[in-house]
Formats: sequence, structure tokens, C-alpha cells
Amino acid sequence: MRLHVGCAMWTHRAWQGRYLPHPLPAHERLRAYAEWCTAVEGNTTFYATPSRETVASWAGQTDPAFRFVPKFPKVVTHERRLTDADAELRAFLDAVEPLGPRAHALWVQLPGSFGPGDVPTLARFLRGLPTTHRYAVEVRHAAFFTDPGAARALEETLTRAGAEWIPFDTTAFFRTPPTSDAERDAWLKKPRTPLRTSALTDRPIVRYLGRDDPACTVEGWQPWLDVVTGWLREGRSPTVFVHTPDNADAPDLARRFHDQVRARLPELAPLPRPVPAEPSTLF
Repeated sequence: MRLHVGCAMWTHRAWQGRYLPHPLPAHERLRAYAEWCTAVEGNTTFYATPSRETVASWAGQTDPAFRFVPKFPKVVTHERRLTDADAELRAFLDAVEPLGPRAHALWVQLPGSFGPGDVPTLARFLRGLPTTHRYAVEVRHAAFFTDPGAARALEETLTRAGAEWIPFDTTAFFRTPPTSDAERDAWLKKPRTPLRTSALTDRPIVRYLGRDDPACTVEGWQPWLDVVTGWLREGRSPTVFVHTPDNADAPDLARRFHDQVRARLPELAPLPRPVPAEPSTLF
């Protein structure tokens, strides 16, 4: 029974000297982050495919049980829309190979314009992927959330491929108007999709967006506590990524989510105790 929790990144200026020691060389920041969280989103691979050597360094800084969810490059998902991108796809798959078991799932994030009529394209793409990896798909077209037929067609496609449907829960974020610059920026950029809490596989993945106020973030995730606890009792092994617009408190919030699930399910193993960013003193 494992619940993995994490953030959108493993380094952030607001974390330096607070969650991560400072100064800290760039090649040591993932190791320090992995003392706080047990998973991380792989957003950087969306913009550029890293070298195998870089990915091998990621593996070297983390335990084999740590979970990465690397995102397919945008040239594959957004520019080529899952077609005619064989070279880019091979380069990405080769690059992430050093992660080994740490590659929890490879993440296909699709643009909002990728709708029900494109599901056959997704099906062909998933059929052509190697079975050495698990895959997870995030969609943003409104019809997948409002049209039962479209949702059913997508679920059937994903189920045949053994792939998960990643929900990005922004419902709590959009409940009240923004109150900070970071929230105003997110207000314009983040998708407004209805809440989805169903899992298709034994390894569901959730992306949750709260607010810059930690209390509001915790209040907004309350429905997920029952969902995730239920998944664990069913024998599933979920991964939950906690976002806020400024992400300043994200590592602590991710751990708080794990603690609140564990309060409902005491047999869930606790997270490792992180090393303090600064040494304690006697005074």
C-alpha cells in the first residue's frame, strides 16, 4: 500500500533555505527534494528532450521507488498531434530509459483542441508505443467531461492500452476570484474542466491545483481524501501532485495531503522524515 505525493518541479527559488539547503548545486537539488516528496512531474521534458546522461543523473539522485511522470515532448503531442513524429518519439523514449522503474508512467498531455474526433488517432498512437512503459493521458477538451459518449470512447481506448486518465482538478482554484499576481496568471492559463475522480488502472494519477493560501488549498482537496483512501483500500497505488499558483509551499502541502490520508488509513507507511534545510541550533 503506497501513496506517492509530489510537486510540479523539484527545485524552486522559494524553497531554497526552507525546504532545500542553500546554496546547493543544481545536480544535488533533486536528491534534496526527494527527501520531502516521493514523486515529481516531468514538465521539463515537454519543452526539450534531455540527454540520457542528464536522466541518468536524475536516477542516481533518487531511490528506485521514487516516481517520475515525464511528459511527452510538445512536438509530439501539440505540434504533430501524435502523428509523423517517429524520430522525436524515439529520442524521448531513449532519453528516459535510464529512469528504469522510476518512470512511473509516461504522460501524454493533449491540447484543448484535441477532441472526441481525435480519439482514433490517440488509439493508434498508444498501440504503437512499447509495452515496457505505462502511459497516462491528460485531456482538456470539454466534451470529454460533458458528453458521456465521448468520455466512454476515451475510457475504452485507454483501457485497451492499459493507460490511465489523469485528471487536473482546478475546481477549487476557480471557485473564487484570484487574489495575487500568481493566481491571476493561473486564472488565465489553467484549464477549467469538471471534476473527475474515476481510476482506470491500479496506479491512478491526480493533479490538484489549490490556492496560494495553504488553508484554502487544504480545504479544496478534502473530497480527494475519500477518493484516494478508497483507492488504497481497493489495492491501488495512487500518485497525487499538489500545485498552487506560486508553489511556494508545495512540498509541505504534498506531505500534509499524505498525512491526512494516513490519518484515515493508519496502516499506510509514513513518508521519510526530511533533513532540515538548515542545521538546528541550541538557541
